[in-house]
Amino acid sequence: MNVPRTEIGQAMVLPPYAEWLDCSIEWIEDSPQLVMPFGDHVMGWPGLLQGGAIAGLLEVAGIAALTHRLSREGGGRIKPVTVTTDYLRTGRDHPTRAVGTILRLGQRVANVEATAWQEDRNRPIATARLNYRVLRG
Repeated sequence: MNVPRTEIGQAMVLPPYAEWLDCSIEWIEDSPQLVMPFGDHVMGWPGLLQGGAIAGLLEVAGIAALTHRLSREGGGRIKPVTVTTDYLRTGRDHPTRAVGTILRLGQRVANVEATAWQEDRNRPIATARLNYRVLRG
């Protein structure tokens, strides 16, 4: 996997799980959008996406969005506090995309929403609410 970069060229640190999921990043309107291909490594029942892979992709999308935003504000580290995933539809044998949206970024806490979809962004297969502790500096 290529090392993803922020808009100012700094290496974006994603968890090793992102590499295991075979995630890649596409920059859409200055935001990182993660793409996870379908394969045996993310398959649950034959032809269906495993729920843990979906949750992992959503968490990585949240981390990517927050890391990208923090890189503009002088950097910082993040630690997950809570992750709540809602499964809305069955994931099929198609590439899955996910994007994180920062709802609130304070000095010490960040609230992020992540959405995953396959063929139509208006028909998400899962969403997640993620809360992070932000360590600036």
